[in-house]
Amino acid sequence: MTEKTSLGKIEVSPTAIANLASRAVLESYGVVGMSSRSLGSGLADLLRRDLHKRGIEVRLEGDEIIIDLYVIIEYGTRISAVARNIMSNVKFSVEKSLGVPVAEVNVHVRGLRVSSED
Repeated sequence: MTEKTSLGKIEVSPTAIANLASRAVLESYGVVGMSSRSLGSGLADLLRRDLHKRGIEVRLEGDEIIIDLYVIIEYGTRISAVARNIMSNVKFSVEKSLGVPVAEVNVHVRGLRVSSED
C-alpha cells in the first residue's frame, strides 16, 4: 500500500499489515491460535522466522486491502460469533492504524481445540 503526500510517499508492506491483523486476531475471544492455509504452507511457516504472518494472507488489490485469516477456535464457543468478532477486531485495528479502509476480512476456521481445564 502506497500513499503519496506533498513531502514524499508512505509505503506499508503486507507484512506490516499482517502483524497488525495477527495481534487483533490473537486478542479476540475464542481464538486459540493461527493455522496454516495448507500442509505445504505449514512446513514453510515452520521455517519462517516471522511467526506473526502465520495463518494470515494480505492482498493489496488497487487501493483495497483484503485479509484472509486461518484460525483455530476454542471448542464450545459459537463459531459464527467468534468469526464475526475476529472480522470486526481486525478491520477496526488495521483501519485505525493505517487510516485506510479494509475491503474484506475473510475468516477460515481450520480447527477446534479443547483447552485443558487446570
